[in-house]
Parts: sequence; C-alpha cells; structure tokens
Amino acid sequence: MSYSKIQAIALPHGGTESVLATNKVIRNTYMLLSMTLLFAAATAAVAVAMKLPHPGLIITLVGYFGLLFATTKLRNSGWGIVSVFALTGFMGYTLGPIVSHYLGLPNGGQTVMTAMGGTAAIFLGLSGYALTTRKDFSFMGGFLTVGILLAFVAGLAAIFFEIPALSLTVSAAFVLLMSGLILYETSNIIHGGETNYVMATVTLFVSIFNLFTSLLHLLGFMNSSD
Repeated sequence: MSYSKIQAIALPHGGTESVLATNKVIRNTYMLLSMTLLFAAATAAVAVAMKLPHPGLIITLVGYFGLLFATTKLRNSGWGIVSVFALTGFMGYTLGPIVSHYLGLPNGGQTVMTAMGGTAAIFLGLSGYALTTRKDFSFMGGFLTVGILLAFVAGLAAIFFEIPALSLTVSAAFVLLMSGLILYETSNIIHGGETNYVMATVTLFVSIFNLFTSLLHLLGFMNSSD
C-alpha cells in the first residue's frame, strides 16, 4: 500500500516502517537480480563455448516450471536463494545454444549485442520510470496474465505447426507484454503488492529473459531478410 504525504505525517511511525520495508525489498530484489543475471550470463557463455546442444522443448518446459514451482515453495527460506540460482542458471544454459545459433549468422555478433543493448535500455528505462514516478500499474495485472497465457499458447502452436509468421507475431507481442510486466512488477514492489524479493527477482528475471530472446528473434529475422 502506498502512503501520501498527508498519511505519512499523520502516521509517521507506520509510514516510516512501510517506506523502509519497501526500500529493503527493492534493494534486495535488484541485488539478487544483478547476481542472477551475471550467473545466467556465465552459464550461457559456458554453453556457447562448449557448443552444448539445446535440451529441447520438453526438458526446457519441465525444467523451468519444475524449478519455478520449487522456488515458489521455498521463497521464504534460505533454500529459496539456491532455487533462484538453479532456475536462472538453467535458463542461462538454455539460452546458450540460442545465442550460438545467432552468432553463426551473418552480422550475428551485432544482432546479439543490439538485442542486449535494447533489453538493457528497455528494462532500465521502464524500471526508472516506475521508481521515480511511483505510479500504480496494478490495473495491468489481468491484461498481462491473459496476454502472456495467449502468447505462450500461440508460441507453442508456432513451434509445433512451424508457422514463422506466427512466431514473429508472438515475439513482437512478448516484447510488449514483458515491457508491461516490468512496469507492473516494479510498481507492485513499490506499493507493497510484492513483499518477497525472491519472487520479485524471478518475475523481473523472466521478463528480461523473454524480452531479450524476443528482440533477438525479431532482429535476427530483420537481418536475414536484408
């Protein structure tokens, strides 16, 4: 819950505690997010260097949802941190072969770096906007839930039925949806809707991961069509 200046003056003790608690969640979230991003980047780099094959769709989905379930269950204990690193490290490993594929294409290095720069700019811009303006984006929750579910199903359909146009549409949709999710989750932390920094980290990490892979797909297609 957010407090206005009048509420903070009327309830200085409770208001101060609320602000301190929120700031702690924000600090812990971004600290853990930074560490998991570095860890995922390291596992992706190892996968690229060793030319490891992609585990496949089934193993990827089972591994992701299994580790996500474990992290959710362990979020209030020290093992939750271990589970977060297991989840993000696994996602980094699945990213390695994807990056290797694009690096093997003409101008592949430029494509990967552009996707990374675009992801960083979008995340920092949207997070900074939510943190400085402190606007409440909770109204986006229902739309994002439905949108992500539909895009996920459409993405699976594009893979199984091998429809490139649908795959590109899904990537474009994910860029918008993940941008919205970054705004939503940052706002959620600020206004007390998310008080667990482990789960906040997972949400932001997944947003960044999907944003990067979606931009990579779109940029790779644009470069190949030149």
